[in-house]
Amino acid sequence: MLLPSHGANAQQLYQRLNMSMPETVIDYSENVNPLGPPDFVKEQWVSYRDLITKYPHPQGEPFLTAAANYHGVSSEQILIGNGAAEIFATIAIRYQHKKALIIHPTFSEYEATLAPYQTSIKEIIAIGKLPIEEVLSELEKADVIYICRPNNPTGYLIPLEEIIQIANHAKRYNCDLVLDEAFLDFIDEKESFIPYLNNFNNVIVVRSMTKMYAIPGLRLGYAIANKEIINSLRSMLPHWNSNALATTIGAQCFMETKYRQRTVDFAIKAREDFQQFLGELDCRVLPSNTNFLCFQLPNPLQSKIFFEHLLARGYVLRHTENFKGLDGDWFRVGMKKEEQMEQLKKEMTSWFEENSSS
Repeated sequence: MLLPSHGANAQQLYQRLNMSMPETVIDYSENVNPLGPPDFVKEQWVSYRDLITKYPHPQGEPFLTAAANYHGVSSEQILIGNGAAEIFATIAIRYQHKKALIIHPTFSEYEATLAPYQTSIKEIIAIGKLPIEEVLSELEKADVIYICRPNNPTGYLIPLEEIIQIANHAKRYNCDLVLDEAFLDFIDEKESFIPYLNNFNNVIVVRSMTKMYAIPGLRLGYAIANKEIINSLRSMLPHWNSNALATTIGAQCFMETKYRQRTVDFAIKAREDFQQFLGELDCRVLPSNTNFLCFQLPNPLQSKIFFEHLLARGYVLRHTENFKGLDGDWFRVGMKKEEQMEQLKKEMTSWFEENSSS
């Protein structure tokens, strides 16, 4: 049975499995900031009302300038999108009838957006440490390589030195690097590739406002690259592809320094606590640097009954059926507030007590 290829689709998941959805559901399959949006969003919500009656800025102001200032780049190097999803869909057009290299397991949208353009895809499976020599060899034959850093769903952070090595090698062979930094906010901007972009005319960095700032409903993402690439991508997009609410709120989000630090501290504590809990259950846990963890049961053959047991009780984990290399034997858990994490731990502990000898 084909399960939804994204998290945060709880209702659809229950329908696909022909299961009744409990009245109360906690969705650990989505991985946005559990602390919710910055306080100013609620406090100033009424003031955004007048934006509804006006056309938005065609290039996404005031967000465009705010993003440029935040990252220390020219606004001409930035493209605003209706979420990072629109950015990836637009980038894919560049590689019609070309060759792409994708390192799995990773975000499914890369392959999904390339598929309509008859792009030939070479896959490398790497759970954790990157087989750097294999990657360098394969990109010599590719037109583009996609890398998610930190990776979704594993949370693994490829060392920045390796990314620079890949970018240099790709440049030598006229290969682009599409670098997805959607979850980098949960680590440190010092880990971003953006400061190196001026030395690489072959790299496109994609960022999302959804995860850190908990505003998925507003749909706001952006790409940073050299001006030529940005102009080319912009020509493929419709006018007014970003809305005034998103660009206004998104611009102010960049000012939320204390909010970001509080979120990073929260994510680290929640992740480390849950990792310790999983270790006590003898689960295999992949090292993560972001706000989610990927784990495997001691007996992967129990994965299906474990998953459906939790679903029946209203706890939705992210399945990995569509992640190549994980193939349904792993689960991703987005960090939630302490009370919700304790509820999940209690239910899992109960299941393990009943099934540990199976």
